[in-house]
Amino acid sequence: MLAFAVACWVLLWFVAANWRRGRAQAQAILQEKSAQLHDLRAELDTSTERNRQFELDLGQREARAEAQAARLAELGDERDGLADVLHQTRQQLSQAQSDLAETRLGARKDREAAEREIATLRELREEMTGQFKLLAAETLRVQQNDIQKAQGEQLTALLNPFREQVHRFQTELQSRNKVLDEEGARLREQIAFLHKRSEDISREAVNLTRALKGDKQRQGAWGEMVLERILEGSGLESGTHYDIQASWRDEDGKLWRPDVVVKMPRQKIMVIDSKVSLNDYEVSVNAEDPAEVQSALRRHVAAIRAHIVTLGDKGYHRMDDNSVDYVLMFIPIEGAFSDALRADPSLAGFALERGVGLTTPTTLMLTLRTVEHIWSVERRESNAMEIASRAGALYDKVAGFVDSMEAVGRALDQASRAHGQAVDRLSRGPGNVIRQVEMLRDLGARAQKQIAMDHDRQDQQQPLSPPPAGASEAAE
Repeated sequence: MLAFAVACWVLLWFVAANWRRGRAQAQAILQEKSAQLHDLRAELDTSTERNRQFELDLGQREARAEAQAARLAELGDERDGLADVLHQTRQQLSQAQSDLAETRLGARKDREAAEREIATLRELREEMTGQFKLLAAETLRVQQNDIQKAQGEQLTALLNPFREQVHRFQTELQSRNKVLDEEGARLREQIAFLHKRSEDISREAVNLTRALKGDKQRQGAWGEMVLERILEGSGLESGTHYDIQASWRDEDGKLWRPDVVVKMPRQKIMVIDSKVSLNDYEVSVNAEDPAEVQSALRRHVAAIRAHIVTLGDKGYHRMDDNSVDYVLMFIPIEGAFSDALRADPSLAGFALERGVGLTTPTTLMLTLRTVEHIWSVERRESNAMEIASRAGALYDKVAGFVDSMEAVGRALDQASRAHGQAVDRLSRGPGNVIRQVEMLRDLGARAQKQIAMDHDRQDQQQPLSPPPAGASEAAE
């Protein structure tokens, strides 16, 4: 008990020196004593239960009465000891609770005094902070106005080229759509012209047939000449969109020499070969005997079939990996083809089965015009993709600029906050930097200038000194 009294006296002196540490220690002691009390109560309950069990066993086991009586006596002594310990613990707990109440009372008084001092300091700080904020806000507002004005001018200067690009893109698309409509109108006019022209060519071909009759070399040269004229009138450019009598060597080294190779977008190629068979056709046109007409037409169809087989066996569509899967066989006389179809309606299917497409001046012109139109669309799409790519790149630049300007704004905000924090650390709070250097000047430091910035003039609070020993003894 003497040791406990000494500990309590030391504890009270420590609480008087530092109420916060005393309160923490008091709480720790209270918790420790509570734990000890809980353990003692648990042990007492255990002992009581054990005693009750022993008493029951005593009634049931009379044969072991002496042994149980001795054990019961021991348990009684142990219980008495535990009761003494419990009593002492309760006294310690009561003392600790009393100490804690005193500590809390002192802490509450200290806290109230500190709160009053803090309230006074806050009022002074709020007054000084308000003045500084007004000055900082005015300065920041002027800076932000200048920055926003500069940002607006830069953004306008950057967006103007983008607007011009979009306007040019829209204008070009409108002009290209207009050109497309004009090309469609011209194509319809050209089709009508081709129908009329095909009739004229058919009449001329009949007369020419008479002149070329019997000379296959001249017939072939004339067919190639008609094919070349159609190519020139299709709008395609020689050397760029098609080649005439060009040599072509495949990967195996085999040499090919088709009449015409038409180049299409995406590196595709299409072969055209002219085949002229006029002798039997001329006989069928001029014959007066129906039997002779039918016989001549059968020979005419047989000659065309022979040309189809020969052209299919050449395999022009296999001379390049990018070749279309068919070759066009050009028949320069519309009437020769139409009469052959009337005599043998399966002729076109026979040709397609062998990878050969039959064409006349009219159908070939339509085909070549279609190819030329595909080239026009390809050029427009290429230009549109280029414009879209440039517009996308410009948009990315604008987006990056906007992100950069937002980052600049955030950096300015952070700089403003950092400036405020730096000023607070420099001039606010007890023992601030300006107050310290002013105190040095007051102590005699030589200085030619004086700091004009407002600052808190309170000195750093000194920690509480421990109470004298007499006061601790009086409190005890």
